[in-house]
Amino acid sequence: MNLVIISGLSGSGKTVALHTLEDEDYYCVDNLPLGLLPDFVHRITNRTIQPYENIAVGIDARSDANDLRQFAAIIRTVRQADITLEIIYLQAELNTLIKRFSDTRRRHPLTRKGLPLTEAIEVERNLLSDIANEADLFIDTTYTNVHQLHDLISDRIINRSSQGLSLLFQSFGFKHGTPTDSDFVFDVRCLPNPHWEPSLRPLTGQDPAVISFLQHEDEVEDMFDYISSFLETWIPKFENQNRYYLTISLGCTGGQHRSVYMCERLCEHFLDKYDNVSVRHRELD
Repeated sequence: MNLVIISGLSGSGKTVALHTLEDEDYYCVDNLPLGLLPDFVHRITNRTIQPYENIAVGIDARSDANDLRQFAAIIRTVRQADITLEIIYLQAELNTLIKRFSDTRRRHPLTRKGLPLTEAIEVERNLLSDIANEADLFIDTTYTNVHQLHDLISDRIINRSSQGLSLLFQSFGFKHGTPTDSDFVFDVRCLPNPHWEPSLRPLTGQDPAVISFLQHEDEVEDMFDYISSFLETWIPKFENQNRYYLTISLGCTGGQHRSVYMCERLCEHFLDKYDNVSVRHRELD
């Protein structure tokens, strides 16, 4: 049985993640009190009629604060069952969360205790810190819309061909902010920039003309060789620690040319070595 715990900050997309899993025949339970999780897993794993293969549980800051502080101990108990457990933690920047609550006119669950929104978000972040520390995968949805999050959940959880390591190569632009959900971040702004070629400026790192431009630059090849060699050395170390997910982010100035090209090449390179490899271009998607 596969159990996915979905947690994170209110407004970061937990409901979208659960609905995505539910659409793929996961048995989903939202806002389960954390203290009930061991009993819930026991009942589910001992179900004799139509046992569930995939289950997703949403846990948030409305659980008892004492239970949240005991998350690591509760999870150790859950792991004793005959299940595969993954913990997914969603987050977003403070200003993004404030805007989302303003746009939807929904109340943050902790503002019902009289807290202003900004303070409620910070209290929630502290309450969920132990869950964040145990997470297998972080997803920062600051720059991600509903459809992009749906695709991320599908690519990284649902469409995995096995329980092996899932690699995501993510391009981004430093001028739009560094992603916080990365295990490795590489800066490729030192490479020759197609932006300064007028004919290449409106194109992206996926276009043949830009690919040709970068392929003929020795520095680009040196950078690719270095990053691929570095990852080939260290990814197996993470595998040996039973990691399910690794996110490798590459950034250039605008996230349009160099980082896109490098992510595409690395994705193609590692597809020969791993089953679960995907690419995301944050500024293009």
